[in-house]
Amino acid sequence: MSFIEAIIMGLIQGLTEFLPVSSSGHLAIFKNIFHISTDTGLLYDVMLHIATLVAICVVYWKDVKELFINGCCMVGLWITNGVIWVSNLFRKKEDKKSYKSVLTTPYRRFVLMILISTVPTGILGVLLEKVIGSASELLILPGICLIFTAILLFIADHAKIGDKTEETASYKNSLVIGLAQGVATLPGLSRSGTTITACLLSGFSKEFAVKYSFIMSIPAILGAMVLEAKDFTLADFAGGMIWNYVAGMIVAGVVGYICIKTMLVVVKKNKFTIFSVYCLIAGIISVVFYFLA
Repeated sequence: MSFIEAIIMGLIQGLTEFLPVSSSGHLAIFKNIFHISTDTGLLYDVMLHIATLVAICVVYWKDVKELFINGCCMVGLWITNGVIWVSNLFRKKEDKKSYKSVLTTPYRRFVLMILISTVPTGILGVLLEKVIGSASELLILPGICLIFTAILLFIADHAKIGDKTEETASYKNSLVIGLAQGVATLPGLSRSGTTITACLLSGFSKEFAVKYSFIMSIPAILGAMVLEAKDFTLADFAGGMIWNYVAGMIVAGVVGYICIKTMLVVVKKNKFTIFSVYCLIAGIISVVFYFLA
């Protein structure tokens, strides 16, 4: 991969990862229509994922830090309660110890919500893996999914404004949003567009809808990184190509940061329409090309 190609791929990653236009759908369409190979290599894919994570963590640094700290505290309390449970098995009723409260702060509820959302996402990701692989080889499904994305974005623009945050949202909301993220692994369905729409329809406030959508993607991105990282060796770091990868990674991170900030404005001002129209046009073109090809 040349320096220019690495920069272009980093630009595409930063734009399509956070804007509601579906990166997987666009890659599938470009691959089929223009016969372009979108395989950038496992190492570069992992580096782009790292850039994506960095962009999210920079924008939501305070929240990510608090979630990590409270998550560690929750693990410690769950272990403590496990020890208490075991010890209580050998105690008399009057001597039994009481359990420690775990969900005592809004951020701890936030952590549990993210965990609940991650479960259906992971299950659907595994179940749909073969479907996703074969669907990417055709234009019809990405086209239909892009049209569906356009409909979702139109709905998001007209959704009733809610006020739920991590303090008032239910765990059922988290489950539904996790299902939405899992389904959004289909090429053509925008992950950010689908999950933000699900958040808004669940009554989340606009700011929390965007925050939840992007932060809940962290476990999914980490999972993808682990799956990809296990297949390359230290030999992949050899050669001058690594500097091209680093340049693309920086571009992806910077552009991703800008796009997250843009999405905050888009949701706040109900400006999904332009993305809705774009996805509708791209989807129709894809479907038409499928039947004409």
